[in-house]
Amino acid sequence: MLQSRRSEFYTDYSVPDSTEGRFELLLLHLCMVIRRLRQENSEEARTLSQALFDFFIYDMDQSLRESGIGDLSVGPRLKRVGEAFYGRVKAYEEALDEKQDSDRNNALRGALLRNLYGTSAEVPPGAVLDAMTSYLYRLDAFLAEQETPYILKGEASFITPDTAREKD
Repeated sequence: MLQSRRSEFYTDYSVPDSTEGRFELLLLHLCMVIRRLRQENSEEARTLSQALFDFFIYDMDQSLRESGIGDLSVGPRLKRVGEAFYGRVKAYEEALDEKQDSDRNNALRGALLRNLYGTSAEVPPGAVLDAMTSYLYRLDAFLAEQETPYILKGEASFITPDTAREKD
């Protein structure tokens, strides 16, 4: 997903510009699209959701092999990637589905700190976490408003991350 390569995430949003940071940002956006597909509750949406996951795993397999990981190590690593994916989906969906705003904010900030910012040398400032949670709420609403046929054709659109915000 090209959205996870936007420079704003690595500059304004303090996502670590590392293999792990890029992986987490890719997972985050993939989780958001799959969340939207789950809301559709149709066979076509389930099929696309599975196809996205399958392609993600295929791409991870190819990336691992290209980086020189031996065949015997690829399987166990892909298993960890799959577990990471499902853990992230669960954490982000549960946080976004919280009914109370304060619970939702706390849950989403916690999920971001554990995952997206889990390899950061420093805890991101509160303004950074606020900006990322705001981005995710806006993205969730934006994806929900998109017409299903476009999403099912692989034409989901994303919002532009805010770049004008104050750092702590």
